[in-house]
Amino acid sequence: MPAERRAELADRLTAELVTALDGARRRALRDGDRQIDTAHLLHSLVESDPEAATALGDGERLARVLGYLVQRSIGYGLRWQRSVEDTGTSLPVLRGAAAGTAGWSPAAAAALATAFERAARRDDHGGAHPDDRRVRGLDLLAALAADPDSRAAEVLRRAGVEPRALTARIERPSQQV
Repeated sequence: MPAERRAELADRLTAELVTALDGARRRALRDGDRQIDTAHLLHSLVESDPEAATALGDGERLARVLGYLVQRSIGYGLRWQRSVEDTGTSLPVLRGAAAGTAGWSPAAAAALATAFERAARRDDHGGAHPDDRRVRGLDLLAALAADPDSRAAEVLRRAGVEPRALTARIERPSQQV
């Protein structure tokens, strides 16, 4: 992420999420993919954000998710290479900080826009702590899991993490799913 873009987002995203977004970009480039997709975001997110990794559940589930993501470039996921992820989600018009999603799959851009919306709703409900106003990794993780046709949701299901249950756990942290 260019330095000016990083500075623009610094007050809108948690440091962990900025790291995850940078990691997703590097991962897509390294894999030779045309766009950052939801699986790139999921992979970087669970490696960069302890809160997002914890939301996946026990260590065994996290290991299975990471195992599928690592295998992406060596077998599982090869059918994704050099193709655009388009889940048919309607892509909202992206404005402000979320608008810098050139080079992102439509599903990945939609997930980031949804993460910004989640943070805005939280702020509208009186988030007093400064981090309550920032887009967090959990916001993005919930958005990734909410699109049942995304590559991230496919990885989660294959690893034994039900995306709807994950979203419910993030929405209501005290709920054991």
